[in-house]
Amino acid sequence: MKASVKFLSVLLPVAVVTHLGTVFAAPYVLMDAAMDRISRHGKIVNQWSHPGRTSEKSRNVVRPSPDLAYSACVYDLKDGPVHVTVAAWDDYMSVSMFQHNSDNFFVINDRQAPEGVDLMLIERGAAHPAGARLVVESPSRRGIILQRRVAPTQERFDLAAAARQGDVCTTTSSKQLQ
Repeated sequence: MKASVKFLSVLLPVAVVTHLGTVFAAPYVLMDAAMDRISRHGKIVNQWSHPGRTSEKSRNVVRPSPDLAYSACVYDLKDGPVHVTVAAWDDYMSVSMFQHNSDNFFVINDRQAPEGVDLMLIERGAAHPAGARLVVESPSRRGIILQRRVAPTQERFDLAAAARQGDVCTTTSSKQLQ
């Protein structure tokens, strides 16, 4: 057999395995990096993080819009359901949930919840908490919840910052659910 055929017979399988490994692992690696940054290296889990107003220097995770007030919650369901609330907003507002591989699995906006958002996030297949109005099943134990409120001016951002201070993203024990 020629040397070039032997080389290709080794190189091609290695290239295919490397490519598939990268394609599979990349979303998890990138999401782990995002969760690490947002949670300040695991110090802020199951609670909202409210960054300041976006500027041209705000490029930590994604390219944010300067017209939005963002809040993020890195969630971990290992200790049970996470209760999530987001106060109503008089302009566009949304809440999006991303599982550990970065897939978006839930979105709700102001048109679907004009009174705000109040839900329980649980692991897929877990028992639904009694009394919860809205239950969302997460495909993964960990992920990110992102909320956005339109706030194009400093005045609107200040109002959004005040509104989000009452928002909740916290683990709820089974005793609290009953």
